[in-house]
Amino acid sequence: MDIELPAGELVLLLAMLLAGGLVMGLLTGVLGVGGGGIMVPILYQLFSAVGVDEAVRMHLCVGTTLAVIVPTSLRSFVSHKARGAVDVAVLRSMLAQVVTGVAIGTPVARFSDQTVLTAVWAGAATLMSLKLYFGRESWRLGDAIPGHPWRGLCGVFIGTISTLMSVGGGAFVTMMMTLYGRPIHQVVATSSGFGPMIAIPGALGFVWAGWGASGLPPGSLGYVSLLSAAVIVPASMLAAPWGVRLAHGISRRKLELAYATFLAVVAMRFLLVLV
Repeated sequence: MDIELPAGELVLLLAMLLAGGLVMGLLTGVLGVGGGGIMVPILYQLFSAVGVDEAVRMHLCVGTTLAVIVPTSLRSFVSHKARGAVDVAVLRSMLAQVVTGVAIGTPVARFSDQTVLTAVWAGAATLMSLKLYFGRESWRLGDAIPGHPWRGLCGVFIGTISTLMSVGGGAFVTMMMTLYGRPIHQVVATSSGFGPMIAIPGALGFVWAGWGASGLPPGSLGYVSLLSAAVIVPASMLAAPWGVRLAHGISRRKLELAYATFLAVVAMRFLLVLV
């Protein structure tokens, strides 16, 4: 596939990728999320502009975003862990189940209708945003996160749904942990650790799913655009530690409101797509 763009348009597209990478890294550090809600629409516009076949466009967005989340979330997790804020026991107890969920989500995403995935994202983000905006300390399911099998089922769900939506799983981990009374700074820090658990097998899965597919742009490995990732990754990794420092300097309530606002914006974007 040959791509020919005017120099001015090419510069604009590169600037969009760099800006998106910076915002993605900042959000990863501040909120413990993977940033897929930011990168997927940017990549969709980019791939549309360069004429990527619509039949593979969204799959390429999802796969590329998962690949970008890998180094960004790793950088964020290491920064949070250095501050002693990560609950490593929770991460270890859900690792196998989350990876199992990714293994389920990858083939499902390949054949799912885009409208269904968008509706799931919009609904989940809306509920979580409302909970953070209006929730109270008394809104809890308990004082301690239950063990298996409940925790394992949550891990499978988080891995599956996060792969379908190309996110690092932070939003769902945050909801789970806050409903069991964990402090928001620990929640954000621990959520960042789920990003690599989901993104690494997810990205590999999309490489497999798109292997040999037609209509992919140059520099693609399956449904992962290596050229796009090469622009986004340095910017997002640069900004992730900034977000971590910002997160640990904000009060609990301000961090909750910031996270709720992020979810509300993402929900509205997807709802507009459905209308």
